[in-house]
Amino acid sequence: MAYDYVAGGSADEITLRRNRTAFDELRLKPRVLRDVSRLDTRAELFGQTLEFPILLAPTAYHKLMHPQGELATARGAAASRVTYVVSSFATTAIERIAAAAQARLWFQLYVQPDRGFTRDLVQRAESAGCGALVVTVDTPVNPTRDRELRSNFELPPGMELENLKPILKKSLKTGHRSTAGIYADVLDPRLTWETVSWIRSFAKTPVLLKGILAPEDARIAVEQGAAGIIVSNHGARNLDTVPATIEALPAVLESVQEKIPVLMDGGVRRGTDVIKALALGARAVLIGRPYLWGLGASGAGGVQRVVEILRTELQAAMALCGTRNLQEMDRGVLWP
Repeated sequence: MAYDYVAGGSADEITLRRNRTAFDELRLKPRVLRDVSRLDTRAELFGQTLEFPILLAPTAYHKLMHPQGELATARGAAASRVTYVVSSFATTAIERIAAAAQARLWFQLYVQPDRGFTRDLVQRAESAGCGALVVTVDTPVNPTRDRELRSNFELPPGMELENLKPILKKSLKTGHRSTAGIYADVLDPRLTWETVSWIRSFAKTPVLLKGILAPEDARIAVEQGAAGIIVSNHGARNLDTVPATIEALPAVLESVQEKIPVLMDGGVRRGTDVIKALALGARAVLIGRPYLWGLGASGAGGVQRVVEILRTELQAAMALCGTRNLQEMDRGVLWP
């Protein structure tokens, strides 16, 4: 059940497969004799310096993968010096995660029907030290996830949505789901651009919008004052037959015109994938399933090892493409 939850996508999983094949179809252009004895992988985002342009994407229910859950993820993130975006659907309270390790944290927000609670949750995350707020905007309802239905997905006894407990009248054994068809108790189908403006009115940290694919939405996000965009199809777990994120990225970037940073997730499995996303114009990438596999295999150490592998692969690919820093990484890195 836990494996199907992590591995699965929406419906026929066409987009899940496409997230990978679209990366594989892009070719890199190696360059030689460029003196790559010194490589600089640092990236600047919202006044923060990232040692390398990889973050841990928000993912739910880490205790399904490891008994220590999000505490192990936070420790692994701190050890590998990577930013961890904590999910609203964490199985550990944000305050405990922040206290577990000196990791750099952001917080992912699912807007709740109870707006007063939503405001309180944002303020809890900020008080815990989260440096940015990532509002998921692509999930107003439950998607079609056949693997979860076939495996009768539910949270094991004693496992709860710890950040949402104050508003849950009873334990949601099926996690984010409810018995009300496509609607869920912990997802707000009334989410609009006005909601984003409302969040920005009280949030003290940069507000990013996660789940943008259409360039039209990216343009509105800039107009509405979003601090950044994460191009995402929710790991291919929401609407099937949408483009891979690496395919959607160029049109979003063209629409944004470098007015705000654009990040992306979905299908990143190798350091070469990171280079391809950056070459197209992304400022950084987020990984989800890879670090969950590491978490399940070896807790905090597994998370750390996955990040180390990706970082090493990124450095090797940079050198072989003749790029010494991220500023040199542009479309010239891609084979025509």
